[in-house]
This record gives sequence, structure tokens and C-alpha cells, in this order.
Amino acid sequence: MCTPLCSQFSWHRRHLLLTLAGGAVLLAGCGREPEAPAQPQEFDAATACALDGMLLADYAGPKAQVFYAGEARPHWFCDPVEMFHALLRPEQLRPVRAAFVQDMARADWEQPRGHWFDATTGIYVAGSRRHGAMGPTLASFRTESDAAAFAARHGGKLLRYAEVTPELADLSGGAMHDSRM
Repeated sequence: MCTPLCSQFSWHRRHLLLTLAGGAVLLAGCGREPEAPAQPQEFDAATACALDGMLLADYAGPKAQVFYAGEARPHWFCDPVEMFHALLRPEQLRPVRAAFVQDMARADWEQPRGHWFDATTGIYVAGSRRHGAMGPTLASFRTESDAAAFAARHGGKLLRYAEVTPELADLSGGAMHDSRM
């Protein structure tokens, strides 16, 4: 059971890790040529999720991609929940160059393509009635007004990137209950 001090430490540790993720890229590049800024890519029918091998094109809802330092290709995630799960794990130490999610005010929920933006600037809706690849999802939006309109229609709570907790990135449902895998 976590005490208030433990909970406070956990909160501070998570925010420190999120803050340092961007700074780690600068430190990792010391003495080397800087890497070109990462640009979002588009997935195709064969693009698989880095965590569980699910094909992104087979599932509705927002997707995510993460570029780690020293790697030219993104690691794909079939849901922002998986992206946050990967980034918020205590053992995640690889410097992150960039993370992108889809603006679900612009992308088609059933077959999302394009409309990528910097995940750290996004507004997320947790607890809505709309599901993504992993079941309950964190719907991603570029603007707070679009996220609020989505929440008014489908329920949920608005969160900024730094407000997403490891508890919200729980993967105990989703893929474990997917009969298509």
C-alpha cells in the first residue's frame, strides 16, 4: 500500500522523468552531430505495434509513434495508452526524440490516418465511451476545445500530457481480451 509520502514521491518521479525525457536527447547528443528533428510518419497495412504485434490498421481509435534517439524509424503503438505505458515505465531510460499522436478531431475514428502532432502538446480524454485498440483509450486532440467537445458527446475527463499517470496507462484489459490476435 502506498503511503502519502510514497504517492508524492511517485508523482514527482513521474514528472521528473517526463521533463527529463526531452533534456536527455540534448545530453545524448553531446559531442555528436545533432539528429534531424523527427517527422511523423504514416503507417500501412503491415505496421505492427511495438508492444504486442497488433496491426495498427485493423483497429479503430487513435494511434501513436515514438522516435527514440539514434533510431530513424518510429516505434508504433496501436493506442496512446500503450505509448504512455511504454514511456511511463520506471525502466524506460532511452532518450525520446519525439512522440506523435493523432488529432481525433480531424482523423476518422474507425480508420484513422494522418493528422499527427507532438504528443507532449496534446489534450487527452480519459474515460470516454469511445474505445480504441486497447479498449478504453486516451483520445488525443490538438486543441482543448476539440477535446472538450468530444468529452461533452462521449464523456470523459480532459488531461494534459504531464497529467497522464501510469494508472491511466494500464494494459490489463485490451490485448488480453482481443480474439483477433
